[in-house]
Amino acid sequence: MVKMKAISIASISVVLVVIGVSFWGFNSTGFWQKAAIPTPGESVASSMVASLPAPSPNSIETAAPAKKSLADLLLQYGSLPLADVHNHDASDKKYAGMKGVWQRDQVDRVVLFGDVSEYSAIRTDEYAWEAYTERSDFFTPFFSGFDLHDPSCLDVIRKNLEQGYFGLGEIVAASYNSPVVSKVEWKGKDPMDGFLPQIYDLCAEYQAPILLHMDPPNGFVIDKLEEALKSHPKTTFIFGHANAYNSPENIKQLLEKYPNVYMDFFAGFTILNLDSANRLEDFLPLMKQFPDRFMLSTDSGYGVGSEEAAIEAMYRVLDALNEPTLISQIAYSNLDDILRKEPATQTQKKAILTQDPSRDMAGLNKLEAGKLLYSKVK
Repeated sequence: MVKMKAISIASISVVLVVIGVSFWGFNSTGFWQKAAIPTPGESVASSMVASLPAPSPNSIETAAPAKKSLADLLLQYGSLPLADVHNHDASDKKYAGMKGVWQRDQVDRVVLFGDVSEYSAIRTDEYAWEAYTERSDFFTPFFSGFDLHDPSCLDVIRKNLEQGYFGLGEIVAASYNSPVVSKVEWKGKDPMDGFLPQIYDLCAEYQAPILLHMDPPNGFVIDKLEEALKSHPKTTFIFGHANAYNSPENIKQLLEKYPNVYMDFFAGFTILNLDSANRLEDFLPLMKQFPDRFMLSTDSGYGVGSEEAAIEAMYRVLDALNEPTLISQIAYSNLDDILRKEPATQTQKKAILTQDPSRDMAGLNKLEAGKLLYSKVK
């Protein structure tokens, strides 16, 4: 009995020593701290795995690289221009509360609008314009406050484009599945419904893009989009959140056939929304094949938790592209090229000449005209 008791005491001592050494080892690597406070978007389990010591050279499996934080991504890509081509923050003037986030996350341009294809959009169009006149170097106002079934919409569109709005959007050309925009009063039945053909002609006249919402992104809706693309080759179409509930194969077919269509890639949907049937890796070959036809957006964080999460997702796309030229094009240049093709309007030129009669108007584009009219003296 005494001998057995001594053995038991010795065994317990050994166990306590092993536990103590293990606790010291884990604690020295920061295990407890990292396990208790996982990084954003990371589960406790994944945080624990990431903190374990690196495997020995003889290990069969290779440890996955640690996921970059938003701070890491900003450090690597924050100095590069980044544009959000699809943003609803004119609704309720949400943009006023986003300025700090955009500055912190180093966003350089926001295509701003608010409500879409309904009466309330008339007011949010005005908010987008107000934001633009305060920050013409940052905001790019689009508008959607018109009924595409009413012939008076053509007068509204011409007036707004003459005033200096850069494009139309988000226009609900068709919606049958969306819990939100399928209910808006001025939505189209398909991309050739109502006065949309004449609207496309006006866009071509002003060289202004039109950003379309279309769901579902297949069937007769896309058949009608192809009809629009084919019959209006001088109009620049932007397929809103083209990757949402859509496949790379469907997008590829459009890009191969129609040079006047661009893809608004809602990064947050593919990276963060569990409804996405595709991964980011599924779209990368297509982006590399058509680098001049993709742009990034947040859709104001719809369905992905927050707008800042959607901004982070845009940076993750840039990191996955991993090619400086591609990153520059998709992050900013593709949108900038479209905007710089828009000539200054007669309305803008008259306003500029009122301020400075000696100003040369030759070759002036809408971006430059807006900065001349609305840039604030620092």
